[in-house]
Amino acid sequence: MGMAKESSNSGDGITEKVAIVGGLVSTPVIAWSLYTLKTTGCGLPPGPGGSIGALEGVSYLIVVGIVAWSSYTKYKTGSGLPNGPFGLLGAVEGLSYLSLLAILVVFGVQFFEQGSIPGPLPSDQCFG
Repeated sequence: MGMAKESSNSGDGITEKVAIVGGLVSTPVIAWSLYTLKTTGCGLPPGPGGSIGALEGVSYLIVVGIVAWSSYTKYKTGSGLPNGPFGLLGAVEGLSYLSLLAILVVFGVQFFEQGSIPGPLPSDQCFG
């Protein structure tokens, strides 16, 4: 009974809508970031006023947050996040897990090839 109650309002809350928009923006940014990291050894350039670097950092946090929310929901209810409007929340959940897997793979390869991954701030190695 409790599980049915929690999942009945899927897509109605502001949290779900923010997660959908955040996830749909974050996953392509992370793909761009990981491609850039793999090809250049550095993340995305800071951009004007640090805006691109900030978007990159926030995107990683959003994906980790969605995966954490999904894991918590799975633990509490026995199923993942609700599908949301037009199934978008479920799609964002799946894309977030795929992004997390890609992050682990690319960061692992970067670490074994270079001995480290670049830090979050510009350094002598990247954009210093």
